[in-house]
Amino acid sequence: MYAPPHPPQLSNSNGGTAVADIPSLRAYQVWKGSNRFCCGGRIIFGPDARSLYLTISLILVPVFLFCASLSQTLIRELHHHMGHLIVAVCAFFTVYTITLLLLTSGRDPGIIPRNQQPPGLEDEAGASTVSSNWPSSLGRAPSIPPTKDVKINGITIKVKYCQTCMLYRPPRCSHCSICNNCVDRFDHHCPWVGQCIGKRNYRLFFMFISSTTLLCLYVFVFSIVNLSKIMGAYHCSLGRALAMSPVSGILILYTFLLSWFVGGLTGFHLYLILTNQTTYENFRYRYDRRMNPYNRGCAGNALEIFCSRIPPSRNNFREKVKVYPDEVFNKSVSYRHAMSPGLSKIRLDLEMGNRQAYAAEEFVDVPNQLEGIGEHERCGTQTPRMAWDQLGYQP
Repeated sequence: MYAPPHPPQLSNSNGGTAVADIPSLRAYQVWKGSNRFCCGGRIIFGPDARSLYLTISLILVPVFLFCASLSQTLIRELHHHMGHLIVAVCAFFTVYTITLLLLTSGRDPGIIPRNQQPPGLEDEAGASTVSSNWPSSLGRAPSIPPTKDVKINGITIKVKYCQTCMLYRPPRCSHCSICNNCVDRFDHHCPWVGQCIGKRNYRLFFMFISSTTLLCLYVFVFSIVNLSKIMGAYHCSLGRALAMSPVSGILILYTFLLSWFVGGLTGFHLYLILTNQTTYENFRYRYDRRMNPYNRGCAGNALEIFCSRIPPSRNNFREKVKVYPDEVFNKSVSYRHAMSPGLSKIRLDLEMGNRQAYAAEEFVDVPNQLEGIGEHERCGTQTPRMAWDQLGYQP
C-alpha cells in the first residue's frame, strides 16, 4: 500500500534543511487526495482500505464454518452428488462476492481531476507568482461565484464551486471529505468497502451487496435443511438437533441478521436505481417532492446503471508529472486562504525547507473567521495556525 511520502531533505550551509531537487514522479506519488495506491498506482483504495479485512472476514468465517461443519451432514443425508454441489455453489458464491468487493474497492470511483488554478486565473499575468494553493484572498478568485446554474433536461440546477479542487463540480458530483476528492455521480463513501461509491464503481457495488444477500440466504436455507435432516435421522426435537449441531444455530442467527441488513441495503439501492437517484441526492434533495431531472423511467434508469458503458478514468495515476517543492508540501500544509504580507514570509520559509518548526502546529478550521467565504460544504478547508502576534496581526 502506497501513500505519498514526505519530501526528501538535504542539509544546507546554514545548518537548516533544504528540499532536494525532485525528479519527475508518477502522479500517484504526489496525489493530493487521501487515497492509498498499490501496484505502482494501478490500484487505488480509499484511506480506510483496512476495513476490507473486516468485511472479508465477515464473509469468509461463516462460509468456512458452513463448509467445514455442515457439508459432511449434507453430503451424507442428501444425494452424494447433490451434497457436493451444494458446497461447490457456496464456494463459488463466496469467490464471486469477494471478487466484486475487491473490484469495487480497488478502482477509481470517478474522481474529477483538480485544477492547478481557479478558473479564470490561468491567463492572468500575475497568476504564475501565486501558488495553486493560494487562489485568492477569499479561498477562490473574487470573480468566481459560489454557484452557477446549469440546465439538465430543461430543469435548472445549481452546481457549486469546490475550493479544494478549484473547479465547478459537474452535475451529481460532490466532494468526499474522507477521500478529499470530487467524485462524479457521488453516491456515498462506504466504510465496509473502504472507497467512495461513484459513477465508475456503483454497478459493481450493487452487484456486491446483492450477491452478499444471496450468499447469506443460501447459507441460511441450507443450515435449516441441515437441522431438519438431523431431526429426521435421529427422530429428535429441534432443541436436541441444535445441541447436536450448534454451528447450524449460529449460522442461522448470523445469516438471518446479516440478510436483513444487506438485503435492506440492496432493496434501498434497487429503489434508487429505478428512480435514478444517488444516496446523497435522496437524503439531500428529496426528489419525491419535486421533479427529478435525471429520471428516465424505471426501464431507462435500470438500463443506464446495468447496460451503459463505464467511462474510462479521467486520471492517469502512472503518468509522469513535474513536481515543484511547494506542491510537495501540499500533503502536510494546505494553503487555501488569504496570503497576508506576513504569511508570505511563512510560505518562503516553508519553500526553503524550514518546515520542521511548523510540523507540530495544530490545524484549525478558520473559514468562519473570513468574510465572503460562502458555502464551503464538504471541502474540508483548513489552514495551519500561525503565530499571529509575530506577524503583527491581532485576531
